Amino acid sequence: MPWPAQQWSTAAERPALPVSALPGPVVDRLYALARASGDEPLSAFVYEPGRAARAAAELRAALPEWAEVFYAVKANAFPAVLGALAPAVDGFDVSSLGELRAVRAACPGPGAVRTIATGPGKTDRMLRELLRTDVAFISVESGLELRRVAGAAARAGRTVPVVVRVNPGGGPLDGALRMAGHATQFGVPEDALGDVLATARALPSVTPVGLHFHVVSNNLDAAGHAAYVRSCLELSARAARRHGVGPEVVDVGGGIGGAPFDLRCFGELLAATPPPDGTRVVFEPGRRLVADCGWFTAEVTDVKRVGDTAFAVLGGGINHFMLPALLEVALDAAVLPVEEWPYDCPRPEVRDTPVSLAGPLCTPEDILARGIRVPRLRAGDMVVFPLAGAYGWEFSVSGFLSREAAVRTTTVPWA
Repeated sequence: MPWPAQQWSTAAERPALPVSALPGPVVDRLYALARASGDEPLSAFVYEPGRAARAAAELRAALPEWAEVFYAVKANAFPAVLGALAPAVDGFDVSSLGELRAVRAACPGPGAVRTIATGPGKTDRMLRELLRTDVAFISVESGLELRRVAGAAARAGRTVPVVVRVNPGGGPLDGALRMAGHATQFGVPEDALGDVLATARALPSVTPVGLHFHVVSNNLDAAGHAAYVRSCLELSARAARRHGVGPEVVDVGGGIGGAPFDLRCFGELLAATPPPDGTRVVFEPGRRLVADCGWFTAEVTDVKRVGDTAFAVLGGGINHFMLPALLEVALDAAVLPVEEWPYDCPRPEVRDTPVSLAGPLCTPEDILARGIRVPRLRAGDMVVFPLAGAYGWEFSVSGFLSREAAVRTTTVPWA
């Protein structure tokens, strides 16, 4: 499940995963991609979309019936993944025009999919296109954005439901990223909430239906997350009493992490404290649903020793898979041996030694993993990273050096 940061520090030595830890269809697909890559070093994401659908079904089964699940498209917008998730979730959470269009393309047909729109900096073009759809609600991040949404709705001749994103003042949950509980660019501070809600009530082209919260990413504490959801419901109830808004909707955002997050315990704790009748509680999971459905692979282009450290230079690095390096997450990796060697020179290799896995960029920051002890690693082999289905291709610095983009595909040929 999403990132084994609790198992390893980034500097800790750990054994390479055995090839047997990789699903057979993934291995077969990677070898096929390597054969087809020609003289370009392979760098690729391979997905098993069915895993994402199963993760969504597992989450849906653990949550009470009053909860709704909207997949956060920012985590992975690959069409086959979106298509697999469509029947397993209540809808999609989009934060850009590109994400909205990706959902439409993957799930065509009138009324085929529900969407909500969240995130800062929504453009006028995005708002116009949202208002041509049956958007369930739009989250507004400020008084100005509220007025912009209202103006776009008025020009479209319709009234749109909105929720106001709150940056709560309480202590944040622990997790990979924290978006609230301290000064960030997200949402409306609690002490400004009354003014924004009063404005929303006065604008004829919007209907305020509740509040939106999103405070943390990849939280691993199920009991803590259940307490956080309860606090969102309590704040929403207070806002309803004071300001006469909702709560028809309480969007509690994402942040549900992988192991050791106990989904069963989380669901039971939520069920014990249900919201008021008629209140929809919306969850926006991303990484929880898709991290385990993807693998990133990069061909080894060189093997060398510098001082006491062995390095393998890969065909793809943070230009394709940046977030683990940015968050200093300790990745696991497996080595897929490739017997073909096209050069008329000795093939460099290392044996039974820890290796730092570096990308091809002109910066010392381009390190995907350190301390992976490999039985054998040669130039021309492939290195494979699991748990790459979330924030991989979508969260990269692909413009640096203008190198080729990573291939994206599924375990069977996909067009």
